[in-house]
Amino acid sequence: MGGQRAAEGGGKEFERVLEALVLRMSDGTYPLGSLLPPQRELAQDLAVSRDTVQRVLKELSERGLVESRQGSGSRVTGSPAAQERRRPAVHAARSGRMTLGPHLDRAFERSEVVLDVFTFTSESLAAHIWIQAERIRSGAVAPQRIALRMLLPSEDMQLPFPRAIADPDDPRPLERVRGITRRNTQSLRLALEELKAERFVADVDVAVRWAPLTPAFKLYLFHGTEALHGMYKVVERPIVLDEGTVAAIDVIGLGAVLEHYVADDDPDSPGSVFVTERQTWFDSVWEYLATE
Repeated sequence: MGGQRAAEGGGKEFERVLEALVLRMSDGTYPLGSLLPPQRELAQDLAVSRDTVQRVLKELSERGLVESRQGSGSRVTGSPAAQERRRPAVHAARSGRMTLGPHLDRAFERSEVVLDVFTFTSESLAAHIWIQAERIRSGAVAPQRIALRMLLPSEDMQLPFPRAIADPDDPRPLERVRGITRRNTQSLRLALEELKAERFVADVDVAVRWAPLTPAFKLYLFHGTEALHGMYKVVERPIVLDEGTVAAIDVIGLGAVLEHYVADDDPDSPGSVFVTERQTWFDSVWEYLATE
């Protein structure tokens, strides 16, 4: 019901803000019992109208995740990960459009999780990995091995985004996104390696490399047999810095709908060709261009 209300209620910006807040509640940015930032601050941070924020908070309230009181703000009252565990699983693999969360749910139900990722900041993935870590600790899933390879854009290259419109040479927007990348990469690695240290997972292998490539798309490869692929959309939006807000050219990836491809018994089918070629591309960049 919640997903249907969201679809009816407000389009891509609604969905983007909804997922952003759910992920922040999942990764501990807004822990259980904490107050969310004021609506005006959320609207500025997420580059949307207060009306969109209000509709998202209403949706979260209907899902039992927040409680809003006039004059007191909105408080986190539920766990997104717990709701994920209660959701009926859908196991049928299919080609088409989907988001990352349900696919990771299914991947972590296997005894071995093998994931290769090419992304801009790892923000979405880090938050989803924390959800999976909570599922493992609760006993909802029990993988014995997790192997993750992640490619990120090199920090010593000049990217075309994000950049301030008034002053394209202003280094602060790029420094901000690199800080986001470092924090989320560290958070992701910590979430997985703690599972091994606490003996929830027998074998965890996390490897991160940086490649001199501008990410025009994000790519998730599962077990060499499935792929999720989505393009980054270039937009003009305000970016909140410590010294204030600047108008900037940036890309939006959080909450993006991803194309889903599945390799089958026919090596010449569209799904098989896509998965095989993307896996070959990833392996070649990992070996010949990327550095640790």
